[in-house]
Amino acid sequence: MSESTVLNADQGSVVTDAAAKLDVLDQLLKPEVQQAITQLVDQLPRLAEMMTVLTNVYDFAQKVAKDKVLIEDTLGGIQEVVKPLAEKAKGFASAAIEASDRAENSDATIGVFGMMKLLKDPELQKMLRFSQAYLNILGERKNNG
Repeated sequence: MSESTVLNADQGSVVTDAAAKLDVLDQLLKPEVQQAITQLVDQLPRLAEMMTVLTNVYDFAQKVAKDKVLIEDTLGGIQEVVKPLAEKAKGFASAAIEASDRAENSDATIGVFGMMKLLKDPELQKMLRFSQAYLNILGERKNNG
C-alpha cells in the first residue's frame, strides 16, 4: 500500500514537471517572448560588460565598508570641517540672541547723528561692503541669466 502511495507521489511529480515544461514551451512559442529573447541575446556583450563593472563596484564598496581605518579617517575629516562651522554658527546665534536681548531692553533713540556715528563703525562698514558686493553679484547674474 505504501509503495503505491510513493508511486502516485512520483507520478504526480512527473505530471507536474511535464505541465511546467509545457507551460514554458507555450511561453517560448509566443512571438513577443521570442522577440524579447532575441533582444537579450543581442545585448549579452553589453550586459556582461555592465555586470563586470557592477561586480567591481560592489567589491570595492564591500572593501571600503569593511575598512575601519578608512571609515574613521573619513569621519575624522568630516568632523574637522563641520566642527569649525558649528562653532561659527553657535557664535552667530549667541550674538544674535544677545543683540536681540539688548535691543529689547534698550529705550535709546538713534537719531541722525547716531546714524552718522554708526557709519564710522568698522563692523558696519564691513557689512555694508559685503552687502554691496552681494547685490552687485546678484545684479550681474540677473543680467547674464
